[in-house]
Amino acid sequence: MKTKKKFKWLKIIRNIILFVAAVLLIVMSGNGIMTMYEHKQYPAWGQYVEVKGKKMHVYTKGTKGRTIVMLPGLGTAAPVLDYEPLLNELAQQNKVVVVEPFGYGWSDQTNAKRTVDNIVGELRSALQQAGIPGPYTLLSHSASGIYSVYYANKYPDEIEAIAGIDITLPQAVEYFKESVPEIPAYMSLIAPSGIARLATFINPSDFLPKADEGTYSDENIKLTKMITAWNAYNKDVVNEAKEMEHNINATKEMTFSPNLPVIIFTPKIDKVTEDGKSNITFYEEQLKNVRTHQLIVLKGHHYLHWTHYKKIADDVNAFLSATPARPL
Repeated sequence: MKTKKKFKWLKIIRNIILFVAAVLLIVMSGNGIMTMYEHKQYPAWGQYVEVKGKKMHVYTKGTKGRTIVMLPGLGTAAPVLDYEPLLNELAQQNKVVVVEPFGYGWSDQTNAKRTVDNIVGELRSALQQAGIPGPYTLLSHSASGIYSVYYANKYPDEIEAIAGIDITLPQAVEYFKESVPEIPAYMSLIAPSGIARLATFINPSDFLPKADEGTYSDENIKLTKMITAWNAYNKDVVNEAKEMEHNINATKEMTFSPNLPVIIFTPKIDKVTEDGKSNITFYEEQLKNVRTHQLIVLKGHHYLHWTHYKKIADDVNAFLSATPARPL
């Protein structure tokens, strides 16, 4: 009798597993079909260029002034959309370019390691393929600060200034005695499984910019949710996080050149370590040998460009206007 009950429970468990597997298969298939449809229905805003046999999306706005290349923070699913308010402001006086790295926005995914050398090499190739000559002002957010430092050190003739929005710099780990965070490998299943699409439907506010109403258009918000469903924590983003320690080690001896103008925006954070260190003291330390620099502290969160895009644009324009342009 006990044996029959045991087999009965095993059968129930098996049926539950099969049911769950069937539901997941349906959701994944539906998500895949929706993604293919959306790619056709909502084409990229800019142009595609070929880098290492893959398509990379390059969006450009504005034709005059300096050439500002905007680089996204780790995991920002749709860089062009995320930067749009700031991009529009800057494009009134500059030529502004957003190169969406592999795994971001409308760009393809790749199997190439997300090392700093590969990422910067792909960025340079995309700019060259798109016919956008330097010198460039690199405007970086968060983790892309590491790529800006690497680019400026390895190809100094191509960079005339750096602007950073709460950027990560390779010296931060040692300065604050912190470990390098990683993204668990299983997170790469969120987008292809359809979970990301479901999450953006159930609780979209978790995936959208926290900005004043009207800052981002309804079309922008719709596309941001859509591209988040494609890209959230995809394999390239997870691999980029995995390579972060390597990338920090590869750049920890690199600093800003004394002759390179640097402007950094950082949020006002009350957290101070026992020995008096803060994000402000850290940036001051990194900028002390830079002849032309500015550190601007703003109220807000890590994505300062969501709420302070007009001030950031005005300050960047003023900063660049006060520095001599490097000839092409």
